[in-house]
Formats: sequence, structure tokens, C-alpha cells
Amino acid sequence: MTQVEIGRGKNGRRAYALDEIGIVPSRRTRDPEEVSISWQIDAYRFELPLVVSPMDSVVSPRTAIEIGRLGGLAALDLEGLWTRYEDPAPLLEEVATLDQEAATRRLQEIYTAPIQDELIARRIGEIREAGVTTAVRLSPQRTVQHHKAVIDAGVDIFVIRGTTVSAEHVSGRAEPLNLKQFIYELDVPVIVGGCATYTAALHLMRTGAAGVLVGFGGGASHTTRNVLGVVVPMATAISDVAAARRDYMDESGGRYVHVIADGGMGGSGDIAKAIACGADAVMVGSPLARAAEAPGRGFHWGSEAHHPDLPRGRRVEFGTIGTLEQILHGPSSVADGSMNLMGALRRTMATAGYSDLKEFQRVEVVVAPPQP
Repeated sequence: MTQVEIGRGKNGRRAYALDEIGIVPSRRTRDPEEVSISWQIDAYRFELPLVVSPMDSVVSPRTAIEIGRLGGLAALDLEGLWTRYEDPAPLLEEVATLDQEAATRRLQEIYTAPIQDELIARRIGEIREAGVTTAVRLSPQRTVQHHKAVIDAGVDIFVIRGTTVSAEHVSGRAEPLNLKQFIYELDVPVIVGGCATYTAALHLMRTGAAGVLVGFGGGASHTTRNVLGVVVPMATAISDVAAARRDYMDESGGRYVHVIADGGMGGSGDIAKAIACGADAVMVGSPLARAAEAPGRGFHWGSEAHHPDLPRGRRVEFGTIGTLEQILHGPSSVADGSMNLMGALRRTMATAGYSDLKEFQRVEVVVAPPQP
């Protein structure tokens, strides 16, 4: 692995973002209609390798149901407005009218309302009644407090997601979440993250998680790099965690943990390159924030944006380009990779000569400087 001298006292490894790599076609091509992009985690099978980010601007009970019907999985944020307010629609409308300077402060204010276990049960019930797989998200800090309401409501997949999640959180103020014990005691598959290194991922896999989120989430809407200085380019992060998955399979006698790329999936090309680097599926937010059905009404923000002490995200305006179905399945009326995301993935795999996602993870990639 290439080490670069930062200075006489510090070396660093050269890492690559998704827009710095390219996919290399093989000696054969295929018909896109004969390519499978289905994905299965635990007992749950999906037609699309897609988990929609637990962000209020993208996922409501209504959009979670629609995404499930379209073949994907959407995770509802149980620390969002849907579990704090009976009807968050007026607040979502207000957020869409705020100027940029006022947006962060107002988001901090409206997210101070307490989370209600009764609303957690109701929102999960709304999604379950539609007959789609139900996934919800809590942060590690809130998981102990609210997990019983989540399990009692009958959730299918539990997502524990933070900017950075480790299996060894150290705190002198409060008893940290024991991930290994917690996951062992649950009767549902757990997806946990984010992480961005081989070692951190290996430790999370040893907790018994069914899936690990790679990246720091947020993508276009987070400012973690500017506020904390924390960043690991996604192509390298995914590849490192995929290596941890391989080694954990050997260590555990064949247990497979799914790698889900979380953050920086701005368009269809990024999704294809994330899977080429070793991801089993992708978690996306901003591409679907542009949907006509999105609760954010063309605006996008994540849980980092309303942190009471140190916001690490912002509200971003994307506008609206089409329906959820058009963005996922087409047809597309633009040439920038923001629509027909899954059709583009099929075509990439067909062009490169691969018939399913596991095969496609073995595709050759090259370092390709991003286009200006």
C-alpha cells in the first residue's frame, strides 16, 4: 500500500474517492434485461440493492411504502419529525421556505420536541400494514432508550446509524451501548455503521451485525469534513471494508456480513462504482430528495444538520425532477445520472459483462482522474 510523506513526522496512505476510479469492461457484454440486481440480507430479498437513507427530507411512512413497492428498502428515522409530532407536514413546509441563514437554527428548534414511543409504534404499524419490509433507524445514543418500542411494534430490520459507530465506545459519563450483547439479544437483523476502516469494520462484524454501513452518511448535506476534519474517500473505504468481510468469513467459518455504502452516492455512476469496489448495496439520500413525493419538497438535510451543539450538516436545495419511480426505474429525461438509477446499474453491469451483483464485485477498476 502506497504511503505518502505528509511531512517528516507524518505519513499517510493515498486514498481514492468514487469519482477517481473507473470501471473496466471485460471481454464480453450482456443484454441488460438479463442482468439481476436483486439483493438479499438475512431472510429479506429485494429487487434493488438500495437502502434509502433515514432522513426526514426523503423518508416518510408514505415514501417508505412506495420505495418498498418499487423493490427497495427505506429506513425511517425514529429520531426525526415523524416520531416527535402527530403531523409534521406544516413543519416540513416551513423548512422549505426558510432562507439558508435561518435554516440550521430553526431545524435545531423543531427537533427539540421529545420522541414519543407511541408515535414510534404508530409509524412502524403504518409501514407494516402496507405489506413491505419495515426498517427503522436509531442512533447508538438512543438505541437503549427506545429499542423496546421498536421491537414490540414488529420491525423487520433495525438500523443503528451514526456518523461514526464503533464496537468499543469509551465513556466515563454513561454506560455505552454494548453492541455485541444488544445484537445477540435481538430477534431481528441489525445493520450498523458508519465505519470507514478495515479494523473498525471487522470489530463491527464480530458483534453479529447482518450488515455494516461504510462511510459517514449524509453525502451532499453533511459538513463533517469541514467541521471535524474527518474524511475517508469512499472507494478506498468500501474496498477496505470489503476486505474485512472476506477475512471475517474465514474467521467465522463462512458467516457473510453485507457491506452497504453510505454517503456520496450522488448519481447512477457512483452506485455502480460502489458495488464494483465491493459493496453489496448502497444507502442513498440526495438522489431521492429530488422526487416529487419526497417530504423535503426539494430540500435535503440529515440528522447531523440539527445537532444542538455542533451541527455537521446543512439543508441543501435540489429541486424536483420526477417521481420516485422515474428516479429509480426511468424513463430518464436528463443525461447526468440522476434518473433511472437502477436501469443505469443494469446497463453498467451488462456493458462490463456481469450477470449479478456478486460477479460484478470482481470487475476490474482503474484510477481515472475526475473530469472537470
